Amino acid sequence: MSGIALIWAANVKSLKPAAKIVLIQLADFHNKETGQCNPSAQRLADECEMGRATLFRHMTTLEEYGLVTRHARGDGEGGRGSNQYELHLDITLGPSARPKGSGGGLNRVESQIETGGNVSKMRGKSLKGETGVVSNRDRNLTIEPKKEPPSRKREAEVDEETEKILGAYPPDRLRGKAACLAQIEAAMKEGIEPEDLRQAVQAYANDSAGFTRSKVCFSDNWFQSRRWQSYVERQAKDREKAASLQADHHTRLACWISDHHPMCKHITPTQVTALLASKLVSQAQIHAAGLRT
Repeated sequence: MSGIALIWAANVKSLKPAAKIVLIQLADFHNKETGQCNPSAQRLADECEMGRATLFRHMTTLEEYGLVTRHARGDGEGGRGSNQYELHLDITLGPSARPKGSGGGLNRVESQIETGGNVSKMRGKSLKGETGVVSNRDRNLTIEPKKEPPSRKREAEVDEETEKILGAYPPDRLRGKAACLAQIEAAMKEGIEPEDLRQAVQAYANDSAGFTRSKVCFSDNWFQSRRWQSYVERQAKDREKAASLQADHHTRLACWISDHHPMCKHITPTQVTALLASKLVSQAQIHAAGLRT
């Protein structure tokens, strides 16, 4: 933990509360000796009590404001390891924060790590946005947002889906919300449809209604052990069975039409449309049987 990094993060203003939480948690992982900040995405999401998609959205915001830079790392075996985060504790001086008599423009940077106040260095280019610096907790750092991250809408939709799925779980058994949301997001990344997963959770809630305390499962354990999988598989089998029954029914209707059976009069326009779409009958056969779409 680095006290300097925490002080810096605490003094950043004009961020949304959730983004501020991410910044402070990152600063808490900062190592003042090595300058490294290496929490895994899951560990950081758990500490912030939010889903991974939400975490990545706020991390993008911090990067766009020039506060944080992410560096991808390998795991030493050809795979991908956890990211390394660089906190920009050196902030470009804005016009209102530049001390009197200081020459130079926005490329002159005062380091918050230095305590003497006279140490400065040059940076090749300024960080994104116009910002100020703070040398202690009594001065404010103001950051004016310029634009929202481009993927904000898509990630917000993912967050809404995960919240809806978790909301179907019996409320008296909810525990470890961040862990649950992470497991739900992982399931959706595997290709599980959000609505299928929500229906699986709802089916479990219905099946377990009225169970005693010893027979129920808390949400974090339920999602961790993938208890939803049996419900999703059962739903898939039910759909296959329904599709098979419908196909048999359409085949029978097509036979009626081909044979000009008296029961043709009971075939509805909706069924006629479905038969034409499935190519079980032709338009000529429909007319010959005296039916209309």
